Amino acid sequence: MDRWSEMALFVQVAETGSLSRAAEALGLSNAAASRHLSALEERLGARLVERNTRRLYLTEPGQEFLRRSKSILADLSDAESAVNASTLNPTGMLRVTASLSFSMQHIAPLLPEYTRRYPNVTVHVETANRYLDLIDNNIDIAVRTRESEPDSNITVRRLAETRRILAASPGYLARMGRPRVLDDLARHQVLVYTYANNPHELRFMRDGETTPVPIKGLLESNDGQVLRAAALDGLGILVQPTYILYEDIVAGRLVPVLDEWDLPRLTINLAYPSRKHLSAKVRTFIDFMAEHFTRMAYERKWTQRFGSY
Repeated sequence: MDRWSEMALFVQVAETGSLSRAAEALGLSNAAASRHLSALEERLGARLVERNTRRLYLTEPGQEFLRRSKSILADLSDAESAVNASTLNPTGMLRVTASLSFSMQHIAPLLPEYTRRYPNVTVHVETANRYLDLIDNNIDIAVRTRESEPDSNITVRRLAETRRILAASPGYLARMGRPRVLDDLARHQVLVYTYANNPHELRFMRDGETTPVPIKGLLESNDGQVLRAAALDGLGILVQPTYILYEDIVAGRLVPVLDEWDLPRLTINLAYPSRKHLSAKVRTFIDFMAEHFTRMAYERKWTQRFGSY
């Protein structure tokens, strides 16, 4: 039994005036309760309780220890209550980082509902298309499209998998024609995302085989929203994750091309510093995002083929 439990047993004995009633209240046998009380007295080097056949009473050191113990246990109870309250009503600044595209399309639209549920949390969204160091930048949660982190102190929670697809506007395809085979890309204008792995080569996969295709971009950018805007204006074919393009494709603003081929997929994850006990603001945001992704069936939508559109 730890010191807190020994102290609680002693207070229970003092307040009930009975070792057996204290033992019953704490779910202990009489023998165990007596043993723990004796261990407490031995550790303190003082007799706290005197007993005879008719009653139990506190010694003078026991009365002093009772006064201090009740105060300490009350402070502990208040501390636990405060933590429980913060769990139910998280507070403080929550710092989240994600790419501009993800922040615009999948964080900003959720913030009204999240802040309605947790009005005492202030959310700071740091947009960055490069991965920021969580510790150095005081980041609570990062949205990442890699499955693991080089730092073992970072926890990763998977949200969804997404395809990467090629798409262009109906106007561009009417003007330039629709590519039917991979070699057709050589005569098309491609919009290149420079932060992709090996951005000037696309590795197409089908039936267990991989076909690398070099590309030369008409427009290059380190931001997917720049490329998306250019594609919507009919400037060329872009290559982006489905999570960025899904609504445009469903609405007919963009049309998938060469969709029978696959490109390496991405896994969308939440990364956050590992702690034994997550703060309430971090835990609630992680659960909120995970629940939303499950409810919206994003992985099913973002890994489908679009032959019917």
